[in-house]
Amino acid sequence: MQPRRVIAALVAMLLLVGLSLGLVTGALGSVARDGLYATGLWRDGGRRTIAPGTFDTPAAVSPSPEPVGQPSPVLPAASPTERPLPKKIVAKVDSVDRSAMKGRFSGAVVDVGNGRVLYAHNSRSAYTPASTLKLLTSTAALTSLGPDHRFRTRVVAGKSGQIVLVGGGDPYLAEKTDPNAYPARASLQQLAAATAKALRTQHRTSVRLGYDASLFKGPSWNAHWPEMYRDQVTRVSALWVDEGRQLGYSPGPREPDPARDAADAFAKALRANKIKVTGVAKAKAHAGAASLASVQSMPLGRIVEQVLLHSDNDGAEVLLRQAAIGAGRPGSFTEGRRTVQRELTRLGVWDKGIVGYDGSGLSREDKVPADTMVKILRLASEDAHPELRSLLTGLPVAGVDGSLRLRFTDSRSVDGRGLVRGKTGTLRKVHSMAGYVRTQDGAVLAFAFLVNDPANDYAARVWLDRVSAALATCGCG
Repeated sequence: MQPRRVIAALVAMLLLVGLSLGLVTGALGSVARDGLYATGLWRDGGRRTIAPGTFDTPAAVSPSPEPVGQPSPVLPAASPTERPLPKKIVAKVDSVDRSAMKGRFSGAVVDVGNGRVLYAHNSRSAYTPASTLKLLTSTAALTSLGPDHRFRTRVVAGKSGQIVLVGGGDPYLAEKTDPNAYPARASLQQLAAATAKALRTQHRTSVRLGYDASLFKGPSWNAHWPEMYRDQVTRVSALWVDEGRQLGYSPGPREPDPARDAADAFAKALRANKIKVTGVAKAKAHAGAASLASVQSMPLGRIVEQVLLHSDNDGAEVLLRQAAIGAGRPGSFTEGRRTVQRELTRLGVWDKGIVGYDGSGLSREDKVPADTMVKILRLASEDAHPELRSLLTGLPVAGVDGSLRLRFTDSRSVDGRGLVRGKTGTLRKVHSMAGYVRTQDGAVLAFAFLVNDPANDYAARVWLDRVSAALATCGCG
């Protein structure tokens, strides 16, 4: 065989092998990511990698003239005279086979328009919620601080020759500025440039750097988390960059001292701005210290949306502590839990059976009834509570984004894609979803289903997709 043909044959063979391996690893990667999205342990930065409708069956297309004037609505107008009937909702939920799932569950469905309970199964019994607990944490943060609140990361004057980097508890503080990121995040790169400019006006080109993460109090690690979670959630800190993730994603290695890591990154950024840093050490910023520069987080409402969309455990734990601070209490696990109880009691949705040990739902000892979930979602839709609106706008869309991006793919749930919006929750032997749907009749329903101890984890997850899709496609008036 001629040398040129030999080379061509080898190239073709390598391409075939590479393609085969790519298909196998791609399939395995999709399965792995599928599970990780559900647990909140994988995030993709918010960018959609699969366009909505990618997997829809193409419909026949016929030429039509360009629409004139106001376009037709995507969804039919709600009819106030056709409210969903409880017996039809019950029949719809019960028609979704759960024989493969088994286990036990707490479930509730309410008509958002009038608050009427349409379905209830152990709805006031407290079950392990997994990540749907983030709805409670986010509610407390929004009510105690307000959706427009921003967290500041500051640099202030310290002792002679020293400046102090002060953490303000911005969960999404980044090391470098990403002009393509949405929503925009504050960065140490921005802060260093502003700090260097302020120092040069003082004719200073050399400093000692201190760092202060004292805003949060108490243990940084929750005693109710298994040790194996140490590569899945960072020690909670008022000062970190990129959520303390060494590789930028989760699960993966975490910074053992996220505040020191942030200080080192800031020192590096200062040096890039021609400021010499002679040392880095923990420090305490004095009250009233002169401010040199600061950057602000995205608004709290946007932070809540990101936490819910990606089921971000790290962000949720910061929100728990910020909720306590907003209520005038120390930013600790203990005070965060107490603040959640106070805020939900004030809103009239606290249940005595609720038990919460963290903000993310990683603890298997957390307990919440489905009834509380639907009450919170209904409050978020009311004109009287605009501060809670990001609880709704932050929910992932089935088959489109966030932790629901790779869900609703089988024949009995695919009709829910683009219609169901829900917060997922997943731990071993725990699967949950809470959200809302617009029915075919135009009614808006809030729902919550918390499954514990299923015989088959996959079957439980599929049941949640199917039952929420059934509600979205229901003509139950």
